[in-house]
Amino acid sequence: MIQTITGHTGLMALLGSPVSHSISPAMHNKAFQLLGLNYVYLAFDVNENSFEHTIEGLKALKIRGFNCTMPLKRLMYQRSDRLSTAAQIIGAVNTVLYENGQLIGHNTDGYGFMQSVRDTGHDLTGKDMTLLGSGGAASAILAQAALDGVRRIHIFSRPDSSSTHCLKNEAVRLEEFSSCRVCFYDLKDLPQLKACLLTSAILVNASSVGMAPEISGCLIPDGSYFHPGLLVADVIYNPKETRLLGMAKAAGCPTMNGLYMLLHQGARAFKIWTGQAMPVEEIRNLYFS
Repeated sequence: MIQTITGHTGLMALLGSPVSHSISPAMHNKAFQLLGLNYVYLAFDVNENSFEHTIEGLKALKIRGFNCTMPLKRLMYQRSDRLSTAAQIIGAVNTVLYENGQLIGHNTDGYGFMQSVRDTGHDLTGKDMTLLGSGGAASAILAQAALDGVRRIHIFSRPDSSSTHCLKNEAVRLEEFSSCRVCFYDLKDLPQLKACLLTSAILVNASSVGMAPEISGCLIPDGSYFHPGLLVADVIYNPKETRLLGMAKAAGCPTMNGLYMLLHQGARAFKIWTGQAMPVEEIRNLYFS
């Protein structure tokens, strides 16, 4: 799949644990091949205990860039020398550029989601979003949606969770960078959820509810919560159609899963490292269709 490795081949990587299931090596190495770029992208199983030694080793090897996945995103945020606006707001880094001796931290997850929304032909500028969940995906989507001009974001989560507390702190930081209004509600407040959905252009499940193997889970009780034209998105991509998406489709709503979020966050990282656009259509057809 990759080009012949030479003494000039540059290194890119994925760090995290576990990483053996990741599609990122196949995606990036194919993109390098298609564009004739002399890089190789490898996955390394790295946990919190080996993180610092790994970073120092990669710097010594003059790595060009790398991705971080769980459980390293917040550690990488703390370890970065400089941060993009999105990474500053979110407090987590999933993409790093190593340049001029500095580790420059980015977060491309939210960009990946918002680009996948644009791919469906929807423009969320000046509109409302309802967001379910308060974990890492919700955090990234909240930041990028606000930066991209979403007018108001209704977040439904467990009010007593530490992740909700972190998300509220993020919303405060967002006030410096956007005019988006962020409102928090208890996930159990179903009348409020139905009311918020009536004014929303998009519903996003950013939680793990409905993900394999527990595919029967769904945070929306029934199809009466949807309205015509509501885009229903799920960050989950296994299964490709969650119970939420099946219910929304039956109600006549357009839907999207998390596959293209994964594709576009990778494409954004690729551009940060190489300065070139990933051949998204070719990669989409090979790995995401």
